[in-house]
Amino acid sequence: MGESTPNVKPKTNDLVAALSKKFDRENARALAKQLTMNEYLDVVAANPNVSRTAYQRTYDMILSEGTEKVVEYRKTLTRYKFFDNAEMPIYGLNQTLYDLVQVFRGAAGGYGTERRLILLRGPVGSSKSTICTRLKKGLEEYTRKEEGALYTYSWKNLDKVPGLYNQPTATCPMNDDPLKLLPEGVRQEFIKEINASLKQKYAQEVKDAKAAGKDPKTITMPHRIQVPGSLNPRCQFFLDRLMEYHDYDWQKVMEEHIVVNRFYFSEDKRIGIGTFQPKDEKNQDATELTGDINYMALSHYGVDSDPRAFSFDGEFEIANRGFCEFIEILKLAKEFLYDILGATQERKVKPKKFPQVSIDEVLIGHTNNPEHEKMMNDRTMEALRDRTIVLNVPYLLEWSKELKVLQRDYGPDKINQHIAPHTLEIAALWAILTRLKPEDRINKVEKAKLYDGRSLPGFTEDSVKEMRDNNPKEGLDQGMSARYTQNAISQSLVENERYINPFMVLNLLEKNLRHCGTITSEQDKENYAKDIVLAKTEYDEIVKNEVQRALVADEKAIVTVFANYMDNVYAHMNGTKVKHPYTGADMDPDERLMRSIEEKIDIHEQAADDFRRSIAGFAGKLAHDGQKFDWDSNPRLRRALELKQFEDVKDTIKLSKLGAGAQVVDPDLQEKIDAIKTRLIRNYGYNEESAKDVLDYVGSIFARGDVQE
Repeated sequence: MGESTPNVKPKTNDLVAALSKKFDRENARALAKQLTMNEYLDVVAANPNVSRTAYQRTYDMILSEGTEKVVEYRKTLTRYKFFDNAEMPIYGLNQTLYDLVQVFRGAAGGYGTERRLILLRGPVGSSKSTICTRLKKGLEEYTRKEEGALYTYSWKNLDKVPGLYNQPTATCPMNDDPLKLLPEGVRQEFIKEINASLKQKYAQEVKDAKAAGKDPKTITMPHRIQVPGSLNPRCQFFLDRLMEYHDYDWQKVMEEHIVVNRFYFSEDKRIGIGTFQPKDEKNQDATELTGDINYMALSHYGVDSDPRAFSFDGEFEIANRGFCEFIEILKLAKEFLYDILGATQERKVKPKKFPQVSIDEVLIGHTNNPEHEKMMNDRTMEALRDRTIVLNVPYLLEWSKELKVLQRDYGPDKINQHIAPHTLEIAALWAILTRLKPEDRINKVEKAKLYDGRSLPGFTEDSVKEMRDNNPKEGLDQGMSARYTQNAISQSLVENERYINPFMVLNLLEKNLRHCGTITSEQDKENYAKDIVLAKTEYDEIVKNEVQRALVADEKAIVTVFANYMDNVYAHMNGTKVKHPYTGADMDPDERLMRSIEEKIDIHEQAADDFRRSIAGFAGKLAHDGQKFDWDSNPRLRRALELKQFEDVKDTIKLSKLGAGAQVVDPDLQEKIDAIKTRLIRNYGYNEESAKDVLDYVGSIFARGDVQE
């Protein structure tokens, strides 16, 4: 037997080489591309999109990931797939996101909204920050792609001009478009020619589309290129001195002193993305927005009004051509809001001891309800209100969407512990219930189901829309955030190492209400506690039905009953006969069979024909759409069939014997209980412990006589 080969660790150089192969060197080179001014002008002529405004770039970024039409409560909206990002999805806010993109669209066209502050207003934890973060991350990714490419410039050979600068090179502190280096009249003429060329190209594409029989609306109208404003003070100083030094030979200045650079946005590096948030008034001043004196450079240049001795690194300046977010904007002192006023309307900011500086960026802030209400009641804030577009960001009101929020954070790929089925579902339901207004005709659980697109007898899509229209503040002025629910789930996971179930979470939700700092009204606490009772009652119904289905188990028997029922329904509706399954003889429709199923879901005899017509119509619609009509296709009929089958087999096991308190001595009975447990594990997502616990719980319900066996 040969000697065993010892494990040899790879050499460090080998690891470096292996990792190096995963690095995209070509992309890194592309992102560091350098051009001459002449080459850049050729790039602009060939691809004017490199000179888009901040709003144009943001709008194009969103559209680049695709759209689709959705209908919500009889209203058609465009859903933007950009916000479906796997790492940071935004659920259930189609109306808010649609309104936001319409603002971007208007601003991209230069229709006026580019001179407004976008204000996202809503309760705490309603995804305001998430929307901003998604936009910022999206811009970081988009500007790294070829379709999102943009350029700025830097200075070189500055040391060749005596006394100009204490370094040979300098970057543009605000990442200005190199087109701003063109003399004003020349720049406008160049842009005019580019826009004329774009217009002509668009007209030809529309003409070609019509000639080919295509819809011309599919041709995207190009953005009108516009590079407004002037150079930042430092670059203007350099340009003026260099023009004078080279006897106003602009071409020579460009050739000897300008390098055009590709760049991309990065919040971490403070390039193209700024984020500003309130701090203690004593430790914050306006220089955080507009820049401050560079005291090291001041000792060299001697005057604090010299642009070489000033750091143009405030949030407004570093966000130029990109995106600036204002966190809790209405908590800022009013002197900060004055700077924001100028930045919105004039698209300029005023650094200390310098003229107004042009900026081009998306300005978006967010605030909670109390601060917004305070602004609306403050007459001194009238100027800000006039320059603000307010977009409501409410809590979710759709049960399934709230569930997706929790599943994203507590999915099996993120949590090691077992989370019993319906735990997140019931926690999500409770959160939704706290946000809903009560109705006279139905309870809040039924309302939550209607809002989630489920059907209930007596309610149409129009009646649900009317309900929504009658409660415009739902999701805005009351309810608990997803964060509160997540806190309870997290606490449950910490306290229970093996697994958690709905009652563990609901009990913590109720317990934590007593000392929740975000609830100031005792009445609200009382109402939210009642919502927990409603959620528990709904859970009872869910698990009873689930155990009943596990008991039934035999799908073949249900399919047989379903086929017989539908044969009789069609015969009844058409006034025809049915064939006896054994003799083949013609028979009248079996009313007793049909009623034995319909009664299980409280379809009264007077309403039987309407129900049968609705089922026949449902089947016809599926057939028209090329879909198969199965026993479980219609939720109401499925439930009726399950209950019918349950009734037929329930006598084989006494449900009150499922609980741990029952003394199970019959081996046959134990075998049946074990079979139910196995089905719960195999078909419904339970593990051994949670299946045992749910059987104990359901057994206790039946033992109390809450449900007829």
